[in-house]
Amino acid sequence: MPIAVVRAETFYLPPPGTDPHAWDDVPVAERVWRWYETRMGRRIVPPDGTVSDTYFARINQNRWIADCSSCRSAQVVSPADPRYACTECGWGWCTLIFPADVAAVETALAPLKPYLRNWWNDLDPANPDKPVAGGGDPGPLTSS
Repeated sequence: MPIAVVRAETFYLPPPGTDPHAWDDVPVAERVWRWYETRMGRRIVPPDGTVSDTYFARINQNRWIADCSSCRSAQVVSPADPRYACTECGWGWCTLIFPADVAAVETALAPLKPYLRNWWNDLDPANPDKPVAGGGDPGPLTSS
């Protein structure tokens, strides 16, 4: 059975020894806040409101993640709840953009070893492999 791409609902789980369904009533995007509290041993409060930012979700080494544009932190996210708020700097709830066909992207990566599973949206300005319009062939990289 292939290893599934990791999503927030399978990553942010209650601590061992706790009822595994204890967080089932918590929206998927908000589970990171509970998880962070239990791991760090301190109370943190999610932001109250939304901000106008939108982020592109991407797959990094077999995990759906979003990167914070404010502090450059990242966290595991899910297409089941396409929101993101940074637990590091507290930047407000942002909308996440996932591909139209999440399953197709995950299926396309399935033959790769998990650490090689990386994917960026073509429209993401941070995409290092973003196609360059009219780029053409740059020619030889060295002179003879």
